[in-house]
Amino acid sequence: MLTASQTQQAIKIMGQKFPDATTSLVADTPFHFLLAVILSAQTTDKAVNRLTPQLFARYPTPESLATATESEVIPLIKTIGLYRNKAKHLIGCAQGLVSKFSSQVPQTRSELMQLAGVGQKTANVVLAECFNIPALAVDTHVSRVARRLAMVSPQAKVAEIEKTLKQKLPAESWIAAHHRMIYWGRYQCMARKPLCESCPLLSLCAFGKKQV
Repeated sequence: MLTASQTQQAIKIMGQKFPDATTSLVADTPFHFLLAVILSAQTTDKAVNRLTPQLFARYPTPESLATATESEVIPLIKTIGLYRNKAKHLIGCAQGLVSKFSSQVPQTRSELMQLAGVGQKTANVVLAECFNIPALAVDTHVSRVARRLAMVSPQAKVAEIEKTLKQKLPAESWIAAHHRMIYWGRYQCMARKPLCESCPLLSLCAFGKKQV
């Protein structure tokens, strides 16, 4: 398994290859960004960005969405998967914001996770992107890259991956590490046909050495 120093070096090299790595989701307010993250589960950010302008225009505030019905929301998000559940989550989230948090997106993970459709990963993304609060969200890309590079154990679950990465990386680098690992997973260490031969991290990667 990579040491803390090696893990930090790997993240640094990822940053050299992808210096502009950042979130792909587009939103104009913390409320709308929260909705976008909920919608992004098991679909692409690109697909979410295609539908959110109309959704955001229709529901500019938590109050406006809290009184909507699922039959009103579904047509706006029907182009992505799980749209029925997501419509229910969006409305429930807005209702929670209105009733519990004075229509303001909260700035702690425990409070965010009280909202419909918000799990640990979504809460971490919102904290990092909206409020610049150190958090390290673990998605499929982060999980794959962390396991393949042996930053974590091969069988590590999401919670363990997050805990281990946080132990190995300084808090001020968590947000950047999240972005860089996502880009690494999208464009270098893909699930299928990873670019191992040209990988600048090959010397650190036992998985990659087996592929070349």
